[in-house]
Amino acid sequence: MTKLFRFIRQLFLRPSMKIGLGVLVTGGFMAGILSWQGFNTAMELTNKEEFCLNCHTMHDNLLPELQKTVHWSNRSGVRATCPDCHVPHDFTDKLARKMQASREVLAQFTGQIGTREKFKEHRLVLAQREWARFSANGSRECRNCHDYKDMDFDKMRPTSQVAMRNAAARDQSCIDCHKGVAHQLPDMKGARNPAFDTLLSSAIGQSVSSGKDYYTVVPQDLFADAELKSKVGAIEVAAKVKVLQTQGDAQQVELTLWRKNKGYGRVWYGEFGLNITNAVLDKAVAQKPELVKVLASQEDPNTGLEWQQVQAQLWIKKGSLIDSVEPIWTIARASYTQSCSVCHRQPLESHIDANAWPGLFGGMVGFTSMDADTAKVVLKYLQSHSSDFSNKPHAAAAADATLQTARP
Repeated sequence: MTKLFRFIRQLFLRPSMKIGLGVLVTGGFMAGILSWQGFNTAMELTNKEEFCLNCHTMHDNLLPELQKTVHWSNRSGVRATCPDCHVPHDFTDKLARKMQASREVLAQFTGQIGTREKFKEHRLVLAQREWARFSANGSRECRNCHDYKDMDFDKMRPTSQVAMRNAAARDQSCIDCHKGVAHQLPDMKGARNPAFDTLLSSAIGQSVSSGKDYYTVVPQDLFADAELKSKVGAIEVAAKVKVLQTQGDAQQVELTLWRKNKGYGRVWYGEFGLNITNAVLDKAVAQKPELVKVLASQEDPNTGLEWQQVQAQLWIKKGSLIDSVEPIWTIARASYTQSCSVCHRQPLESHIDANAWPGLFGGMVGFTSMDADTAKVVLKYLQSHSSDFSNKPHAAAAADATLQTARP
């Protein structure tokens, strides 16, 4: 046995003493060819739809969704397979994608996505990874079949022509508008805009002084006590409050807002006559005089409803306030521009009044990938920059919008 180990050791350390140089070179060359052929064969075998569908997660969850779409069955008889959409054609990118996909294979083997319920739990993360890849490469796999330069826009529906011509002019990534074109969209409730993490970091480091005004960076609960045990409602993002005092992990804030004198008056608004929600109180406490103080009453000439200016001193969790609302509006403005301009030119904020924005925005947001928190702050941004707060005449605002669009 000792001699065998010595022979093997000498074979690898000093092969020329045991094997001729020509045999060594020829053997190495043949080994290289066989290794490359084996590698290439493995790449091709794992690049077939049959291989993808061997995994029951794909077969049971994604295949039934694909079979209901035009990518599976259509009048031309051209069908897109799994690798057509999810594997790059370029060798280097293909290899990188294969390495990335090893995470999904591992998740299948470890049971992380082994059931329908587990798959649905992780679907958002899986989708976001693929969306990010498509965004980064300009939806290259889509455009192997759907290239802007080959499109006849005149044969499209009139509503599609405008969107597609604008997308072609910007060389826009297909995934911006066509998430869910082949598979169901994941539940976006678990999504989170990473930009809010920056706001939270700023809020944690914010120096807060009693008697000064601040703005909430995220929606959060309102409490009647400093121990944060008696919940009485919730406050929305970008709501203006005055800090009264800080005790431990809690801060007492004063809310001075407006409500309609109708029903329980649970919803509190930032401005008289405008439905810009800043806080919502529980029904049981909304009419309690020991918590809610009515400062003034005024009739809205547009609706005939009586509005009350109300005030309450409540408690929130410490570390959620900043001294300027502009960082919040910056995130909202960027989200509005990026998400709502991919299909068409979005309306200028000051072209719509505050009370009309919720209906208009509600009809648009379903076509975007905004998460719930981002959608709320964008709507509040639009309402707070609506025609009710704009000093410019409508024509002048429209002219500004045209100039901004025309600039390179």
